Order: sequence, then C-alpha cells, then structure tokens
Amino acid sequence: MATFEDVAAIASALPETTQDGLVWSVRGKVVVKERRLRPADLKALGDAVPEGPILMVHTGTLDAKDELLARRPDAYFVTPHFNGYPAVLVRLDDIDVDELTDAVAEAWLATAPKTLATQWLDEHPDGPESP
Repeated sequence: MATFEDVAAIASALPETTQDGLVWSVRGKVVVKERRLRPADLKALGDAVPEGPILMVHTGTLDAKDELLARRPDAYFVTPHFNGYPAVLVRLDDIDVDELTDAVAEAWLATAPKTLATQWLDEHPDGPESP
C-alpha cells in the first residue's frame, strides 16, 4: 500500500521536480497528481468505483498505458476521460512502494526534457531507489 507521502518522497528525489499541493511537475509539465473522480467518472465506473487515494500517472505512450492496464488491472485503471491519452489512474491502496517508484520514475522520464532525462539515466543506470 502506497501513500501520497510516498509519492512526494519518490517525486522529490527526481531532478527539478516541484510540488504544488498533490501535483508534481518537472519544468512546468505535470508528471503525477492526485486525481479525484468526477461525477462522469463515477457514472462510468458504476460499481467498480475504487475507494482510497487515486494518482494520475503519465505513461508517455499509449502502448505503455495498455501494458500497465493489462498487467495490473487491480491497481491501474482509466475512465473514458483518459481515452486516447497516455495516462493511467493508480489505486494507491493496491500498489506497493517499489512499483510506485517505477511508475513515478517512468512518468518523470516521459515528461522531463530529453537532456535532463538522459543525464539522470546516465547517473542512475539501475533506475530509481525506493524511499
């Protein structure tokens, strides 16, 4: 089970990431953020409305999005609002900190400027460490 405190620790360890409430960005582009379900989301999800905190995570590509949704439908989901958009919603109650670390780092890599992402990857060839 992960929390927004875990999200903050993971995201703040990535270069040039800023936090504004429960939104984490790199150079003005949102990487991850809290995503409260809207009335249209609730209607679309019906009985499948999750309880607990939800994080929106950029996936970079629709293929990466589809991979996450297929691999862990218990943790990752979308609403019609996200059709055609490279992002997933994450049930923080259903993901551990290690998997969250990977998801946030991948979102950061997909959002950060290429030179910054390449520099970070060169310095962290094994990827991020969990907090």
